Amino acid sequence: MRKEDLRIVFMGTPEFAVETLQALVENKYNVVAVVTQPDKPVGRHGSVLQPSAVKQYALEHGLPVLQPEKMKDPTFVEQLQSYHANLQVVVAFRMLPEIVWAMPEYGTFNVHAALLPQYRGAAPINWAVINGETETGVTTFFLDHDIDTGRIIMKKPFAIPDDADVEYVYDGLMRLGAELCLETLEAIVAADGHPETIAQDTQVTDPLGCAQMGQSPCVINSQLKPAPKIFKETCEIDWTKTAKQVYDFVRGLSPVPGAWTTLVSPDGKETVLKIYKSRKIETVSPSTTLLKARGVSGDVVVEGKSLYVMAADELLEIVELQLAGKKRMAARDFLNGMKDVALCHVK
Repeated sequence: MRKEDLRIVFMGTPEFAVETLQALVENKYNVVAVVTQPDKPVGRHGSVLQPSAVKQYALEHGLPVLQPEKMKDPTFVEQLQSYHANLQVVVAFRMLPEIVWAMPEYGTFNVHAALLPQYRGAAPINWAVINGETETGVTTFFLDHDIDTGRIIMKKPFAIPDDADVEYVYDGLMRLGAELCLETLEAIVAADGHPETIAQDTQVTDPLGCAQMGQSPCVINSQLKPAPKIFKETCEIDWTKTAKQVYDFVRGLSPVPGAWTTLVSPDGKETVLKIYKSRKIETVSPSTTLLKARGVSGDVVVEGKSLYVMAADELLEIVELQLAGKKRMAARDFLNGMKDVALCHVK
């Protein structure tokens, strides 16, 4: 098969997907149509319709755009069939019915922002950081009946530094996903549309543990880590967790949608406080050491221009935050404008 023999329909919506679509266009792949979400109402009264990032790029490059409300709509299915695609590429889109993903001769593959089978679901980047992973990656796999369970084509790992937030990982995986998509297409072309794949393993190997037990190879049952959609209530900080867990939680939701907590003043007034950046304490002063020894989760501590909150085991420094209705600011600026912060607590 030649590269030119592929007729590709691309499906995606956010900026994350644009990087891959751009890679296809710039590498002269034949993208015959683009499928994306309907325009989204924005503005105070929802009177303005905002096209998706993928739609904007597609129109700028003269690509036909389809925006179905429902993926099973007969009119949409007929339109999709009219492009005679023999391959579909999906990046950050929605669940597809079988009538759509099974349509092309060579199937439909997805670029997923995790190392499957770990982190199946809608928010793999956030959950990898929230869970304190030191590595994630991208996976290409063919779609089947269940979500993110199809046969794997390729994987690429990506290191997560301890101080990285979701924005850093998002940008890195966005670029890595585009690279892996091109490599996957090359493999599909080389294999005449049928590249080698492997079934997803629902068990996890434990080489260290096996070596200790004198067994090799060894496979242990392990619960896979999911990546469900994130809602507002998901983002509430639980101060009964360890400082490391709260630290990872904050960076796993920063800058969007943002971790939040409730600041309670001495008179009982409650205010929502978003926290965008925190810092684990490497050294503590005598006074913070004393508080750490007798503190309660959610206690607020102020030392000079520094703001801390007590987690289950340690104090955590709050570096950047935002009060409801205010702008994002450094903690020192927050302290300059707030009285009696040390008498507050969070919950």
